Amino acid sequence: MLAILSVLCLYLTNPVCGVIQRLLCTFKDSCDCDFKPNIRDLEWDLYKNVYGQHLAQDIVSEEVARFLQNNNPERPLVLSFHGSSGTGKTLVSSMLGNHLYGSAMSSPYVHQFVPTLHFPYPDQVNEYREELKSWVQGNLTECARSVFFFDEMEKMPPGLIDVLQPFLGPSHVVFGTNYRKAIYVFIGSTGEEVINKMALENRQSGGDRDEIKWADLQEAIAQAAYNSNSSGFFHSSIIQHNYITRFVPFLPLSRRHVERCVHSQLCQRGSCGRSDVVEAVGGDMIYTPVKGHYFSSTGCKAVPAKINLFL
Repeated sequence: MLAILSVLCLYLTNPVCGVIQRLLCTFKDSCDCDFKPNIRDLEWDLYKNVYGQHLAQDIVSEEVARFLQNNNPERPLVLSFHGSSGTGKTLVSSMLGNHLYGSAMSSPYVHQFVPTLHFPYPDQVNEYREELKSWVQGNLTECARSVFFFDEMEKMPPGLIDVLQPFLGPSHVVFGTNYRKAIYVFIGSTGEEVINKMALENRQSGGDRDEIKWADLQEAIAQAAYNSNSSGFFHSSIIQHNYITRFVPFLPLSRRHVERCVHSQLCQRGSCGRSDVVEAVGGDMIYTPVKGHYFSSTGCKAVPAKINLFL
């Protein structure tokens, strides 16, 4: 019965097909049933709850919207997040997953890989390559709209990630599915030095933070990731072949950004009015360079613990 309904949908008009699709989804769980992208809510979430990251906000919202508007993309969407700890990389990743699937990050079609958990032994790279290729291929066969997050890329064994190259390029439909509809997000700290250097120079020259352009950082981040032997992208063919759609810089956070994080978390606890805690936490953070007190060395990562200390 389900197979018949699926075939009928190929020959009927969009409204009728939509009714059939909803009927199908009452009988079974599937990728198409759970895939409910809401770009407007993603953009709102990014601009409301991510602080000091105009580049990441613009790039992620623009690229995801552009990618999903194309029913037959030439290649998958591949984003690589770079920046210091606590600047919002993981937060933006979770927002992306939350606004693509109805069951959010718990969706069986959203996959997360952490090197220390999934690939802990560098001397087993060959085995990991076979496993990763099999995992990705199997999940793409199950769902063309699969989303893959690779965290802590600075801890990823070099050479492992290149096994994904056949899935990332502009080849035709293979492996029984249109794998070009997938989304890949790599997350790591590699390149933070060049990002922080530009942010510091901009601050010291009296420039407006929002004047920092993506184009000023793109090549420097790519080179840092490619040339660092502590990067999962060390001498990677994925970078050589330009398979990463955009390198996304996350800038270091100033005290006012940290205090916005504090205020947001206080509101979640029902204590929006505690401006004393906001100021206390902001003042208790470690900033670099020390003389200028420009940027928080831990971003917003230490905020929850600091709030507990001052509440």
